[in-house]
Amino acid sequence: MAEAAGDSAQHGDIDVAIVGAGIIGIAAASFLQDEGRDVLLIDRGEPAQGASFGNAGAFAFSDILPLASPRIMRKAPRWLIDPLGPLSIPPAYLPEILPWLIRFWRASWPDRVRGAMVAQAALMRLASREMAALVAAAGLDGMVRSDGSLELYEREAELTAAMPGWDARAQEGIAFQHVRGAAMADLQPGLSPRFVAGTFVPGWKTVSDPYDFARALAARLVRRGGRIARHEVAAIRPVAGGVALDCRDGSSIMARQAVIACGAWSRSLARALGDDVPLETERGYNTTLPPGAFDIRRQLIFGGHGFVITPLSSGIRVGGAVELGGLARGPNFARSEAMLRKAAGFLPGLKTDGGRQWMGFRPSLPDSLPVIGASRASADIVYAFGHGHLGLTQSAATGRLVADLVAGRAPVLDIARFSPQRF
Repeated sequence: MAEAAGDSAQHGDIDVAIVGAGIIGIAAASFLQDEGRDVLLIDRGEPAQGASFGNAGAFAFSDILPLASPRIMRKAPRWLIDPLGPLSIPPAYLPEILPWLIRFWRASWPDRVRGAMVAQAALMRLASREMAALVAAAGLDGMVRSDGSLELYEREAELTAAMPGWDARAQEGIAFQHVRGAAMADLQPGLSPRFVAGTFVPGWKTVSDPYDFARALAARLVRRGGRIARHEVAAIRPVAGGVALDCRDGSSIMARQAVIACGAWSRSLARALGDDVPLETERGYNTTLPPGAFDIRRQLIFGGHGFVITPLSSGIRVGGAVELGGLARGPNFARSEAMLRKAAGFLPGLKTDGGRQWMGFRPSLPDSLPVIGASRASADIVYAFGHGHLGLTQSAATGRLVADLVAGRAPVLDIARFSPQRF
């Protein structure tokens, strides 16, 4: 799908250059195109080959609770004891990540959690509206499943501990239903009897496959006149009349405006512009089993174990968890294997042969909120990164806000809580 930018990249006729061809960059390009802007999407690889390739495929509009919270802080020590558990930090990486962990701890203070949740809920409401409009405009309704999700609990005490979170969601107008017995079995037959209760969220949606979905939007972008170029951008700088993007191969791309949306690789570009954003990398793992491995009716969430199971057109995806380990370390697929073993116990009869393992980088900030806003160096350089495990979910909302910022108008949503200068 990628096409070279060619001579045009050298002669300054690029209107808006977007660095990053994942779902955030693709969505931003789509909204800018709607406003008549000429868009060049730039990535060192093919579109949607990063976190957009192998994620869990959810539109998790009800997932408004920040990861940093008193509840997670209570669980973290127990989780960290298990190197293959829901949360892991390789010991050698601990000195490097320590400043981020201190910020994460501060973000877990109750007053900060409440503020982050309110901001997240507002972004999710916008995301739900804008994604519905984008899906309809792109003719992708057939790629979206509206089956809801089912979060499962092994003990009544686990559900009781989760109740404050559900009460907070109820205050934001999110619908859900706690289920047991036959009602739970109807939603997902074949569960292990170890699960005593569940919570069904009818508004939760999934896509048929996140890679196919992102690629379909990218193909639409090209059909509408957008361009996609293969370059690795090393630096971005304001210049007279616009922005210069310096590439690793020694070339430069001149544009009137630029958007930085390259996920976990955004930090160095922002730092060179004067914004030292504490972006860290959540390394997510999964195994995609062949279609037919189990009759999964909807996305299943095992919150106590930090992973989900999603029915996709490409198979049954078992994955999640958090490994804070940076960009350079090689993958530890023992984490994928550990989740698959648990899944086999949770769903007796699950066929675990023939799976494909994957690891991706989620760009995460300590307060669980993305960075959406102008750079310190120039209003013509806009940031859109740091969505953690919610990039697909929040992509359309981010695209709308980026379009507002690039146009120089007031965003449809108060974005103060997403400011790159908030740290």
